[in-house]
Amino acid sequence: MSITTRFATIEDMTSVLEIVNHEILHSTSIWDYDIRTLEQQISILRNKKEDNFPFIVAEKESKIVGFGTYGSFRFKVGYRFTIEHSVYVHKDFHGNGIGKLLLLELISLAKAQKLHTMIGVIDSENQSSITFHEKFNFKTVGIIKESGYKFDRWLDSVFMQLILD
Repeated sequence: MSITTRFATIEDMTSVLEIVNHEILHSTSIWDYDIRTLEQQISILRNKKEDNFPFIVAEKESKIVGFGTYGSFRFKVGYRFTIEHSVYVHKDFHGNGIGKLLLLELISLAKAQKLHTMIGVIDSENQSSITFHEKFNFKTVGIIKESGYKFDRWLDSVFMQLILD
C-alpha cells in the first residue's frame, strides 16, 4: 500500500498525539518532559492554521504514520521568511520513506509560500536525523552547547539550514 500526505484534521490529533508522546517519553527529539494532552495538540493544530502554517500527516492504510509542520523561527519581523520545521514518524514505521515524503512536502509548501530559509533544530545525539537532513542539502550552521536538559543530562542543539530559493 502507498503512503499519502494530506493536511491534518482535528480527528487526526489522537494519532499525532501517540507519536508525540512516545517521543517525549522515550527520546530527546522533543525536549518536553510531560506528555501532551489532546487539547494541547488540538491547540497547536489550530495555531498553525491561524498563522497560515501547514500541519500535514502521512497516512498508510488509513493509519497516521507520521506528521510534519513548520512555524515561525523567531518572532521578530525580520525573521518572517525563516521557518523551523518538525518531522516525526511513528516508531513502528521508520525506514519506509515516510520522513522523506513529509519533508519534501514541507519544502514544497514553504517554497510556495515564498519562504527563504528552513531551519531544523536537532539534538546532537540524533545522528540519524542529522544524516537524514544532509540528504536534503541541509547544512549544519551551528551548535549550541548544553542548550537543553532532559533525562538528567545536558544536550546540545544542532542548527541545520536549507536555503529554499
